Amino acid sequence: MTEIELPWVEKYRPKTLKDVMGHSEITKRLQSYVDKRNIPNLLFSGPAGTGKTSSSIAMAKELFGENFGQNFLELNASDDRGIDVVRHTIKSFARTLAFDSDFKIIFLDECDALTNDAQQALRRTMEKYTKTCRFILSCNYSSKIIEPLQSRCVIYRFKPLNGEDIESHVENIAKIEKLEIDAKAKTAINYVCQGDARKSINILQACASLESKIDEESVYSVSSRARPEQVQEMILLALQGNFLEARKKLDALMYEYGMAGEDIIKQLYRETMALEDKDLSEKAKIELVDTIGEYDFRLVEGANERIQLEALLAQFMKYKK
Repeated sequence: MTEIELPWVEKYRPKTLKDVMGHSEITKRLQSYVDKRNIPNLLFSGPAGTGKTSSSIAMAKELFGENFGQNFLELNASDDRGIDVVRHTIKSFARTLAFDSDFKIIFLDECDALTNDAQQALRRTMEKYTKTCRFILSCNYSSKIIEPLQSRCVIYRFKPLNGEDIESHVENIAKIEKLEIDAKAKTAINYVCQGDARKSINILQACASLESKIDEESVYSVSSRARPEQVQEMILLALQGNFLEARKKLDALMYEYGMAGEDIIKQLYRETMALEDKDLSEKAKIELVDTIGEYDFRLVEGANERIQLEALLAQFMKYKK
């Protein structure tokens, strides 16, 4: 029977805490918990793809070894976000004794999606079963976690990974998978993923599905992102008062690259801030950032993408040189 090929995100998930990249201070402290065979309740906060889940699983595997399956429960609060999951699933697992260990671990991913009632119920559960179970809460925004839960946890904040870590990881995977990847392609992956290791691996696998030699063009095509210079060109055309040409560039982003309105606005923001002073003054940047924020809000509220993006380009024309 042939072995099932895992997605690369799982295939190259860190097996130990030493394999987790980019968070040496955090992993050092987590390793000390493993060495002492005792951990407090933990709260991991930070953007997606920065190592929160990987760190939790790696630490649990080092703690429990071959008994990992019996002593570790992973739940995703986006799927089970109501109070019933606390009353039934979590309590049922937490109240039973661990197998060949002093405690179990419940890893609650995306816990900022839990309802307020579920969070309130969880705080008492964490105290009641502390002798048999420890909790690791993972979220993108710690501000969405109620204060009583935060006070019951040691908080670790995971930041986006830097470009060197992402490039090094991509190079290692490319070497194992026998891929050729040039410097421009690595820079493009860095630009698209913005410190998200999971996204960088998915992009690499998508590129490798058709060819073993990966270049800049293939990265942007599979990620449905425009090159930064394309967005800059659209902005400069608007700043020069050439609205119709800028509108054609917008057409290309929406219909050739298939980019969503929110993605275009995010790139507009990034490239606006990257413009040189000769193209756009500091004062104008501040005013445009405020304007971009307003149009982003309109899209989130459900306004027509095409109309709002064209209106945003018209706002850029107010700063014509």
